Amino acid sequence: MSKPVARNAGGGVIREVSLESALGERYLAYALSTITARSLPDARDGLKPVHRRLLYAMRLLRLDPASGYKKCARVVGDVIGKFHPHGEQAVYDAMVRLSQEFAARYPLVDGQGNFGNIDGDGAAAMRYTEARLTPVAEALLDGIDEDTVEFRATYDGEEDEPLVLPAAFPNLLANGASGIAVGMATSIPPHNAGELCDALLHLIKSPRATAAKIADLVPGPDFPTGGVLVESRQNIVAAYRSGRGSFRLRARWEVEKQGRGLWVAVVTEMPYQVAKSRLVERIAELIAAKKVPLLGDVRDESAEDVRLVLEPRSRTVEPEVLMESLFRATDLEVRVPLNLNVLDGGRLPRVLDLRGALQAFLDHRHEVLVRRTRTRLARAEARVEVLEGYLLVFGNLDEVIRILRTEDEPRAVLKKRFKLSDAQTDAILDLRLRRLRRLEEEGIRAEHADLTALSKKLRALQRDKGQRWQTIATEIREIREAFGAKTELGGRRTTIADPPALVEVPTEAMIEREPITVVCSEKGWIRAMKGHVEDTGDVRYKDGDRGRFWLHAQSTDRISIFVTNGRFHTLVASALPRGRGMGEPVKLMADLSNGAEIVDVRVHRPGAALLVASSDGRGFVVEDDQTVAQTRQGRQVLNLAGGAEAAVCVPADGDTVAVIGENRKLLLFPLSELPTMARGRGVLLQRYRDGALADARVFRRKDGLSWRSGERVRTETDLRDWLGKRAQSGRLPPRGFPKSGRFS
Repeated sequence: MSKPVARNAGGGVIREVSLESALGERYLAYALSTITARSLPDARDGLKPVHRRLLYAMRLLRLDPASGYKKCARVVGDVIGKFHPHGEQAVYDAMVRLSQEFAARYPLVDGQGNFGNIDGDGAAAMRYTEARLTPVAEALLDGIDEDTVEFRATYDGEEDEPLVLPAAFPNLLANGASGIAVGMATSIPPHNAGELCDALLHLIKSPRATAAKIADLVPGPDFPTGGVLVESRQNIVAAYRSGRGSFRLRARWEVEKQGRGLWVAVVTEMPYQVAKSRLVERIAELIAAKKVPLLGDVRDESAEDVRLVLEPRSRTVEPEVLMESLFRATDLEVRVPLNLNVLDGGRLPRVLDLRGALQAFLDHRHEVLVRRTRTRLARAEARVEVLEGYLLVFGNLDEVIRILRTEDEPRAVLKKRFKLSDAQTDAILDLRLRRLRRLEEEGIRAEHADLTALSKKLRALQRDKGQRWQTIATEIREIREAFGAKTELGGRRTTIADPPALVEVPTEAMIEREPITVVCSEKGWIRAMKGHVEDTGDVRYKDGDRGRFWLHAQSTDRISIFVTNGRFHTLVASALPRGRGMGEPVKLMADLSNGAEIVDVRVHRPGAALLVASSDGRGFVVEDDQTVAQTRQGRQVLNLAGGAEAAVCVPADGDTVAVIGENRKLLLFPLSELPTMARGRGVLLQRYRDGALADARVFRRKDGLSWRSGERVRTETDLRDWLGKRAQSGRLPPRGFPKSGRFS
């Protein structure tokens, strides 16, 4: 513990404490203040203090839905002057959000003037705008004068403010909330009030209802801007059961035919909290950067409604493919988080599940009903007591007048003579003569009978808990009738759909298609040059390196690389380094094993076939689609044994296979003798006594066998001397065949 070490000038004790302890205490106080007084909503009325004070201040200004509007500056001034000593702009921003139909599912403030729009434009200054309460806010405040909630002194002690509102409307889930506190946050999406009322009524009837049953009645959030919820029911139920999760929300769109096969996609509803103008800017940037090449143009034709026109680059593009590419690249699809972190009972931060949040509202309504019943009963009994005194006057009018005219202390005499209470005596003495008419007596007797019956009913309500829950259920039905699905405000706006089927978006949907030239050096440095460039010998390489592979491709292609360990590696052409540099080593883009060398680099052709062979003369035909690797580790296709290495990878386009060994023996045999496999060692192509396979190719016999000799290409059509069966040795090649023993 700290100990006093000195006294200050005022006589106070100065204590010595560690800096860590002092900072810890102060930061904890700040954190608690942020959590309870700023960031987290109350589970009972769904409001933060600033919102609660706004509504209460507007009620004191008599800004009910039936009254006229008042300047927002007047409201903000009362709030910060009486209840909320913070910045006026922060208070006004909170007020603006409560009035925006695209931000609040059930607005609590009825604004008149410029309160911003879905494009992200801000509201006009508070001196220009006016406001009043909405019927939903009136429901939240209903009964606040009947001692239904606790009050506390304001910050300066001159006024009182409610700790919570009576909240006849399930505002926490209906309007949602978001906030970031110290070490915690909350994010509650809005829901449909009619569906919440159905769930509340079911929970009253079946207090042990399961999360799945509650999710049947509350199938998902209902956003003010509409959209389509495409989350699976399993995920929705899991989120509601735990109080944490997220919901996948998409913009609503439709196809409009333009004639002659042309069409456009029109977005009519935006995802929640997505600013339309910023979204349009983002899409335009992607078009300029050629990252959504399927999209030709975007136009904002919105007026009062949302109309975002998306024009495809080509009429052959499928609408679903275009929209799927935009959902992946833009905020036309968003994830809306659920984190039901609230102040349970207004004190303790807790993450509630959906059932717990609904139950917190019901428990609050029960407490409000108990307090309201007690207050109403006390008022009714007090009024009945006064009315009984009045009736006594009418029954003994002459005697009462005599006492008033003759007695020096009429109050004491009246009280003793007729055995009256203090309240009755004061009421009789304050009674005006004109109320002694016969008609007035009949009205008093009728009021006395009504209040007596009401008192009896209220006492029964106090005693019977079941009757109280029936009363709460009736109140919830009234809220459902006022704000449910049959009303303009309460109809569901967000459609709940099944998760979309997987739409395969081709690579060109995300990459601009353009011609490129892929260059790979002998040492494995790869790069891409713009356009289809011919090899003129002007390309520079690193010292000691030279060119080896030169191929024309498109930026949307995949580049297939075959290495000596029998693996295929796949690179995306658009990801290859460009510019005037030397490129990058293939080993940085794919995990080539130590010692593995590149055998072949080619453009992947879907539907094509390849002949692969190892140095020991074994091989087979493999479909090009079977060689595509999904990871950096590549895909093993040709299995090797006995120290052999992968040596050949050529297109299997033809009917005849030509193989030549290092011993310069040439053999031709039908391609049909080779099996088509996805992986393996294959079969023997040519038998060798010494040496290994040098080269192979597939060709059409009727076209003859061609090979390059220097700058010339020679073709041999009389091939009878070299035709044989697979696995034979072959014969020496024709005269003029390259000494390198390779066809090219």
